Amino acid sequence: MADNWNTDTGEAVYRSWDAVKNLRVKVRIERVTSTTALSQHLQQQVLSHQDRGAIELQTLTSQANMGDNEEELVVGWQEKFFSQYEMELFLNEAVCQTPLDRQYHTEVKALNRAKGRKNHRIFTYTDHDRYTNCLHFQQLQQSTDLLHKVKSSPTFLAERMANVRHRRQDRRTMDCSIPKSKIINWEPTEEFVKSSHVINNAMQTMHIMGDLAPPGRLGQKENECLLVTIKTDGNGTVIVKPDFNKGKEPYRIVTDGGDVWRLTVENVSTSPKPEERDREHNMYKDLYVRHKENLKSLVGQDFEMPPGGVLRYLMNGEIVSAKGFEYDNLYIHFFVELPKNWSSLPLQSLSGVTQTCRTKTLGKEDVAFYSYPFSFEAFYMSETESGESIPQWPVLYFRVLSLDFWQRYRTEGYGYLLFPARPGKRTVTCHTWRPLQTGTISALRRFFIGGSPELEEISYVRVPGTFKGERLSRFGFCTQTTGSVTFNLHCIQQARAFVDVSMLKKRREKVFHQLGGFSQQGAICTILEAFQRARRKMQEARESLPRDLIHATSQLQMESSA
Repeated sequence: MADNWNTDTGEAVYRSWDAVKNLRVKVRIERVTSTTALSQHLQQQVLSHQDRGAIELQTLTSQANMGDNEEELVVGWQEKFFSQYEMELFLNEAVCQTPLDRQYHTEVKALNRAKGRKNHRIFTYTDHDRYTNCLHFQQLQQSTDLLHKVKSSPTFLAERMANVRHRRQDRRTMDCSIPKSKIINWEPTEEFVKSSHVINNAMQTMHIMGDLAPPGRLGQKENECLLVTIKTDGNGTVIVKPDFNKGKEPYRIVTDGGDVWRLTVENVSTSPKPEERDREHNMYKDLYVRHKENLKSLVGQDFEMPPGGVLRYLMNGEIVSAKGFEYDNLYIHFFVELPKNWSSLPLQSLSGVTQTCRTKTLGKEDVAFYSYPFSFEAFYMSETESGESIPQWPVLYFRVLSLDFWQRYRTEGYGYLLFPARPGKRTVTCHTWRPLQTGTISALRRFFIGGSPELEEISYVRVPGTFKGERLSRFGFCTQTTGSVTFNLHCIQQARAFVDVSMLKKRREKVFHQLGGFSQQGAICTILEAFQRARRKMQEARESLPRDLIHATSQLQMESSA
């Protein structure tokens, strides 16, 4: 008999474009037999058949009690069906404490007056019922098999999840009795942890239950059994556990009393008609078109462009890592220097500090990984209309510092990064150095009390922008090579000259002269254009000559070559 049961009781996930309120599930339960009666029946057959022949298994269901041993019910989404226990509970108005309880009290009284209750053993717990939380804890205490009540001791996770209440996000409230200044409880009790452990889950849950008690004993909580769990979210995802039978064998339910029941779950939702489906499809299509037009109106048709004669430069960078430095707990201080004819936005920050990062041994070196993003936006406008001057590109100066447990900081290295002249993505590694003061006393001072020789102006790492002389001498200045810093750079350049078709030739020469990295490419283009012009002139002159003269010239060339 075990081979005729469906043992796959796992959950199934469905995706539906239709509203979940149209979901209809038909649940059927049927008592097969009880294990005690089956054992007695088998024992009698063994005693009566001394020849040990084949034993025929028969269903011991009484035809007289068939109406109480099977039931079939069609359940809609969040449709409430009361159990016998709830009918007796909510009939008493004194136990009703919440508005939902009072609503159930009114419905139960109406059912008693009409005497038209459709269900007998099958009932439901909706998402708003108080028993949904208790039912979830019972599932955690039991085994993973939904249809077998196997007693087991709860795990640590099950105990912690005992009072977890699956509720929607729009219902989240804060206890007003707790002052805002004391939201954190430093000494929580076990009861406080259980009651305060809340998960904000957007899923709505519904349980289809069954009262599998023997005839005449309905309405006892210990005989309630979970049949089907249905969950859904606002995105059209529907989770059903166990899955619909779909022509497979029914599921088996074994109660604590030894009774065996069949469970069949079917999806009986009404399929939409073709005209309704087409109308819904057209409605969604019209909605998407309006949404697209709304987004287009918000974005606009005009592409944001800088003013004429202005080059816009955007730098999106990342400080990736630093390695090869003497001390641990490194951080980087950096700023951008804008040369002449460059400007930035008024609220643009041109400096920054990374987080302090501990080093990690990678191979033979200690590496500090930052992944610190930064971005700059600058504008270049040439003073001359000819555009023959090569611009000086912005420079990013940085210095690496270390901070120890005693709040002693040391300068580990200086470096600079010249903004790339070409747009695109690139990875740059900048090597650093620091001033070195010779002598043992300086080394001891750096080790014990921190501090080290520093530059008065960090721009002296490179040729300063304020330097006006012809030669910058650093003769006698002692330095020491330290580590290196790695950058990831994403550069974007934007100008009207790049897309101005009417003045493409003139603008191209001007922009190529402005962009230092493109000056060589501009020279090559100029040479190619001159070569093409000379070639066209030579072809025109050759075509204008008489054919006899061209033939005579060709003969002379052949004789001279011979």
